[in-house]
Amino acid sequence: MPPTTQPNTRLLSLDFLRGLTMIFLTLESTLLFEHLRPALAGTVGAPILNEFTHHPWHGLHFWDLVQPTFMFIAGTALAFSMNKRRKTMSWDQAFVKILKRCFWLFFWGVLDYAVRKTGLSFELWDVLTQLSFTTLVAFLIMDSPIVMQIFISFLCLLIPELLYRYAHVPGFDQPFVDQHNFGNYVDTLLMDKINPDGWVAINCISTSAHTIWGVIAGKILLSSRTSSQKMRYLLISSAVLLILGFGLDAASITPIIKRIATSSFVLASGGYCVLFLAICYWWIDIKMHQRHLVFFTWFGMNSIFIYLFFEIVGDRWFTGYILTITNGLFGFINVPEIAAAILGSLIVFVLEAGMLRFLFKKKVFFKI
Repeated sequence: MPPTTQPNTRLLSLDFLRGLTMIFLTLESTLLFEHLRPALAGTVGAPILNEFTHHPWHGLHFWDLVQPTFMFIAGTALAFSMNKRRKTMSWDQAFVKILKRCFWLFFWGVLDYAVRKTGLSFELWDVLTQLSFTTLVAFLIMDSPIVMQIFISFLCLLIPELLYRYAHVPGFDQPFVDQHNFGNYVDTLLMDKINPDGWVAINCISTSAHTIWGVIAGKILLSSRTSSQKMRYLLISSAVLLILGFGLDAASITPIIKRIATSSFVLASGGYCVLFLAICYWWIDIKMHQRHLVFFTWFGMNSIFIYLFFEIVGDRWFTGYILTITNGLFGFINVPEIAAAILGSLIVFVLEAGMLRFLFKKKVFFKI
């Protein structure tokens, strides 16, 4: 008889995957990948490093999976937290709590982009802003039958697909062309601007599917099914999503474009998200490889805090300040410039990890 996971135990694989996601994001914020680029230019490491950048338009890099994983994990965590809270609070009370959470996610997401050197700016492209919408959608339907949740998730994919194809707005009537699509048009209405890198605010509609699928995955893991049955559900779901996503792209029906979150992109990236969770669940919660996870827990338990720290404090002051110090000190001992930059990024990361360790030891967890 395969082992059965207890529904009420903490899912260590979820903590690990959330922590790993935040570690990747934190490393990027230290400029490590940027500093590695000249060091790896012309080597076999260059193509690997290129996977740690967003694809310029039509295609999929590893880095394009980070945000979907972040939003998918948020859905899985929502399923676990609501499973616990609904035992002590009514639906109305839970709804009010989620509304407050979504408000603060929206607030911090807007604030992240608000302060520019040229003044204040109102932008809706931050992942927290997007997550405020997807979390609310996922919560409102999470008590519905799983079949209904799946139907609504595909509806979230279909609505933008139809708008991109059939909302013929002059100048914005090319569905999958950067700067000339329906998402760009909506941004001119909401913010009176277009993102030069192609991101659009209505991504929150299609990426709601990521959070909904995360909730469904959480419910599967919370169920009384055996571990092997749970793995079967996750792996089959992952395969279906991957086939649909890459199939739409290969058939030239809908291209995989992360920057406007096309349906094919959401399906393919969602398939990878489910696969990542399945692998982590199998390795950590079934095979019980649970040693040395505390480092990832530091990042996972304070994921919102570290995200806001490196996006606001780090981006505007801390990272540059530390790199100035390290570059100066390494310069005194004639460390090559590229090596000094890489070491400086690693020192920034160690300092941020140390801060998270301190918070973890003191049991200080920032939650929204």
